[in-house]
Amino acid sequence: MFRYNSANGLATLDPAFAKSQEVIWAVKQLYNTLVETDSNLEIRPSLAKAWSVAADHRTYTFHLRTDVYFHDSDIFPDGKGRRMTAQDVVYSLRRIMDPATASPGAWIFNGKLSADTGFTALNDSTFQLTLYRPFHPVLGILSMQYCSIIPHEAIAKYGKDFRNHPCGTGPFRFFLWDEGQALVLHRNPAYFEKDAKGRNLPYLDAVQVSFLESKASEFLLFRQGQLDFMNDIDASFKDEVLTKQGQLRKEWIGKMQLSKHAYLNTEYLGFLVDSSNPLVRESPLRLKKIRQAINYGFDRIKMMTYLRNGIGTAALSGFVPAGLPSFDSVKVSGYYYNPVLARQLLREAGYPDGKGLPVIKLLSIPSYADLGNYLANQLQEIGMHIEVEVVQKSLLLEQTAKSQALFFRASWIADYPDAESYLAMFYSKNPAPPNYTRYHNPTFDQLYERALEENNDSSRYVLYQEMDRMIIADAVVVPLFYDEVIRLVQPNVSGLVNNGMNLLELRTVQKNVP
Repeated sequence: MFRYNSANGLATLDPAFAKSQEVIWAVKQLYNTLVETDSNLEIRPSLAKAWSVAADHRTYTFHLRTDVYFHDSDIFPDGKGRRMTAQDVVYSLRRIMDPATASPGAWIFNGKLSADTGFTALNDSTFQLTLYRPFHPVLGILSMQYCSIIPHEAIAKYGKDFRNHPCGTGPFRFFLWDEGQALVLHRNPAYFEKDAKGRNLPYLDAVQVSFLESKASEFLLFRQGQLDFMNDIDASFKDEVLTKQGQLRKEWIGKMQLSKHAYLNTEYLGFLVDSSNPLVRESPLRLKKIRQAINYGFDRIKMMTYLRNGIGTAALSGFVPAGLPSFDSVKVSGYYYNPVLARQLLREAGYPDGKGLPVIKLLSIPSYADLGNYLANQLQEIGMHIEVEVVQKSLLLEQTAKSQALFFRASWIADYPDAESYLAMFYSKNPAPPNYTRYHNPTFDQLYERALEENNDSSRYVLYQEMDRMIIADAVVVPLFYDEVIRLVQPNVSGLVNNGMNLLELRTVQKNVP
């Protein structure tokens, strides 16, 4: 049995609500999607064994496996799971778009296709998706857990209670959920995938999830060998486990494994740059040179060592993070620590040594106050006064969505493995979210629209890089760091592969008897 803890609890096992990491992780064990991402974030087959794209780049035809069965369940006439077909794919994807479902994932298809005509079952094993216009990242979208395939019988029988009566095709099947206490999943003996040697997957016989809220208690259980892995290290004990360089301290070597991997999450500070907003018109942050001075005025590399124990990479390139195929730190060079240039920019903006520059307020959530204060201390040396105002996350999200925050701390985790997920944040036709900065640049918009229709990867990456350079040149954001997934794993666990989306992949995990 593989055991892990979910500190934030679990709201549902319905994939249409797979918004939070906790739900995504649990849902991934119970269901499959048409396609999925491998550890390098490349799209590979899952329920669809192959697919083709029409010449107009709008029609995708998927050829489904014919050996996939839903879990045994009382929703089926004789309790035996039936075969999954193209009609199930149509039903599942339409359900996400159906207003009656109220799925937080409805946005993934909105404006891209019609719920009525966009999904078609040509026969039992052929599914067709038709877009209004080309949108290359659609395969990435289909790999999201929202797009898990479910049987219509489950909704017919359970309705809203499907949330705790899940039935899918995944490597594990539902056994028990005592809400707030434990979730137990058992191996699906009829699972369709095999390993390279022809052995049935998954190897594990069961998965057990606990729901302790305290990360300190979780760490204690992990040290006692009662949990098999931990995701992320809490600030309260990271110095106990890691060196400043982000390696295991020597007293832990042999007692646990440390696993690190680039994570598609950019931590940044954003500026509101909507010149029609009175808040912006009255602020010195409306001046690009002031925004650039902030970008040059602090040392990101030192920040990573002292505040992050080397978890993550200093953002010395663009807004698109390391870990994406289109990332190239040579083609997109960002800001580095240069206090001399920062002072020069202040002078050129009309504030020599910061004289006459009003106090600039930075909004941050409590867990990032230390980063804000680090920045404020370094910028004080060039004559800028930053005041860090700590607010709760809900208030910060509300203020950024309403364009009331001039300078704010934020992060963006990719929804799917494509740089478009980041660049959409600066497309002027997008509201907030995701365009929290209210950036408006017609040249950027044209490049963005061209990139969506470009099917050649390398040509599209060139467009992505050009857009990223614009965001950096206009200093719309202050990229802080590109995050890293960090996991502590028991020494007797093997096959737990990491990936840039921080998905929990348990199909190939094995536990050796310690």
